[in-house]
Amino acid sequence: MYDLTLVVGNKNYSSWSLRPWLIMRHFGIEFEEVRIPLYNSSSSTLIYQYSPSGKVPVLIDKTLAVWESVAILEYLAEKFPQYHWWPPVLSSRAIARSLSYEMHAGFLALRHEMPMNCRAFLPGKSMTEMARKDTLRVQEIWRTCRERFVGEGKWLFGTFSIADAMFAPVVLRFRTYDIKLDEVCRAYSESILSLPEMVSWLEAAELEEESLPQFER
Repeated sequence: MYDLTLVVGNKNYSSWSLRPWLIMRHFGIEFEEVRIPLYNSSSSTLIYQYSPSGKVPVLIDKTLAVWESVAILEYLAEKFPQYHWWPPVLSSRAIARSLSYEMHAGFLALRHEMPMNCRAFLPGKSMTEMARKDTLRVQEIWRTCRERFVGEGKWLFGTFSIADAMFAPVVLRFRTYDIKLDEVCRAYSESILSLPEMVSWLEAAELEEESLPQFER
């Protein structure tokens, strides 16, 4: 019996579920996983048993429920301060938070036009100018971070952090829709995709039986 329970949605589609799941696995934080398939007749009822928002992910710590991915990540950072959640330098930490919260609150066109679908490969899908700008902004972020921290490790801020977990679903979107990347961004994407935890997530996604038409386009 684990103290922590993480409630997630379909691994094939739920980008927000991936974020805390990935970093908890990466840091070796033990938890029980509850997977609730989304967008069916019982989804809402089941999720409300855990989360007052009716959405996943939600982290249960004994009698405490913490929902919303960023809130979960910040809670974990306080609960397990021994891990590298944010860069240690104040200025770098501020930038990492800014980029992570930009990811959390922005990129609406990218989210709408390029839904996460781990199993699919949809190259050449047309996109609006706003979605294209979103993809370029993501790549600008990756390049800027990698150029600054190239000597400290292969992640956005050298060492794997919340910022990498926040952008991990975008790596999957870029793979699905075959977004062309420069050498720096391609190397970063490959680092994310080669994480053992990401490999495990993708293997589980392949085994899921649910297929949601609204994301199979």
